[in-house]
Amino acid sequence: MKISRRDIVVAGLAAGAGVSMPSVLRAQPASLGRTVRMVMSGDLRIFDPVFTTATITGCHGLAIYDTLFGLDSSFRPQPQMVEKWGVSEDKKTYIFELRDGLRWHDGGAVTAGDCVASIRRWAQVAVGGQLIMDRASDISKKDDKTFTIALKKPLMDLLALLAAPRLIVMREKDANRPASEQVTANIGSGPFKFNEALARAGATFTYDRNENYVPRKEEPDGFAGGKVVKVDRVIWNNIADQQTAFAALQAGEVDFLEAPPLDLRPQIERDANLELQVLDKGGWDYYLRLNFLQPPFDNVKARQALLHLIDQEAFLSIMGPDQRYNHVVTSIFGNGTPYTNDENTGWFKKGGDPEKARELFREAGYSGEKVVILAASNQASNNNAAQLLAFQLRKIGVNAELAPSDWGGVVARRANKGPVENGGWNIFISANGDFNQGDPLGTIWFAANGDKAWFGWPKSDEYEALRLKWADVESLEERKALARELQRAWWNFVGAVLLGQITSPIARRKSLTGLIGVPELVPMWNMKKV
Repeated sequence: MKISRRDIVVAGLAAGAGVSMPSVLRAQPASLGRTVRMVMSGDLRIFDPVFTTATITGCHGLAIYDTLFGLDSSFRPQPQMVEKWGVSEDKKTYIFELRDGLRWHDGGAVTAGDCVASIRRWAQVAVGGQLIMDRASDISKKDDKTFTIALKKPLMDLLALLAAPRLIVMREKDANRPASEQVTANIGSGPFKFNEALARAGATFTYDRNENYVPRKEEPDGFAGGKVVKVDRVIWNNIADQQTAFAALQAGEVDFLEAPPLDLRPQIERDANLELQVLDKGGWDYYLRLNFLQPPFDNVKARQALLHLIDQEAFLSIMGPDQRYNHVVTSIFGNGTPYTNDENTGWFKKGGDPEKARELFREAGYSGEKVVILAASNQASNNNAAQLLAFQLRKIGVNAELAPSDWGGVVARRANKGPVENGGWNIFISANGDFNQGDPLGTIWFAANGDKAWFGWPKSDEYEALRLKWADVESLEERKALARELQRAWWNFVGAVLLGQITSPIARRKSLTGLIGVPELVPMWNMKKV
């Protein structure tokens, strides 16, 4: 009902935003035909897509770097920087040859040595990369255009793992830096060049068409195919206030709004010059990540309590109230992957079961200790979910406390493994692209190997043994069966708790066409502005 009330005054809000628009935007003319202005959903602070999993950094990396392989729209790996590849009869040795015309933005030629160093750096932090390194006996340069990966035992998913969007190829001297140290050079070989001279931290970042980039000849298809740039320049404007961003879109001062305000979607749909478009059709699966190292969630009963507490429909109603774009999700494999299943989901109940949750906390020995929830106050869906979670926990007698900060603060604090009195935490809220949920080897959320796992550090030896079997299973039917076993084990130890699935449209001016729909990230090639 809150949304309906705001819909009534939406035009007035938009008009007010136009009046209050910063002078830096009011003074600028409408975007030129060969320049696209975009408002992304975050502020670019970290430029290294291996150093962080931040989506905005992934979009930056997609623009300036290139990849060895790319996933097409059917999520099949296709060669990108690689021209051709071969594998030995025993499936233990792969040989990759780079295509012609690959050059760094500073003019140097891309070599196989750059590729080897980039794979090794990415593998320090990526779950899929760690699996490759565990199976590999050698990854080495053969000559300037050729490198090999020798395996101790076959790895059926090798090409799919090498097609991870975060596996970007850097110059060898940059990739030799540990993954724990950020690379800031911003020199890639991709279709766009990062314009350092025009970069204004917190305000604007500019990407120029790389005139020397040689795209593949295939048609663009997901992350794969020809990355043909059809504009001269793309400018990211950082406009934190959503009303101001919407007013700029209406006025034609920006062309693209990645996260249009929910309340203003009806206004966008009524504007003849604007259009809502779902680029990521799988959307995002939101979840609670629990800290396995600290009480109370070091006890499985407390983790199971949250399964029964959560009323997904209530969370979806405040995180993404437009019913066209949200769905309940109970499978760890999401709603739209080949491995989605209903194994071990008997805990799910419409409306949740607070009394069962209270009982399980009691069985866990919970005695009133503080439960700290990290809340990203600059992300409406995240902040609203944190508020509701704290309310529901308090209703069943849990001493829940919110720790508000911007998302950058959440990212910094979630690395703390210590107790809450020393700056630690118990719960944070995040989301995975639904398509990622079909990849238990490459998606960081899936690992449950304790200290080597992602934040929260879940541990289950039974589950991990099952997950690693994925690398050796070939047929779809075998993987579907294994997926059920994995899900059974996951919901027994509760690696995370799902809140629901939200699919969010972007807003654009109708003069901007050719946007490619892929999961999570926003490619800027193929865009055309009339």
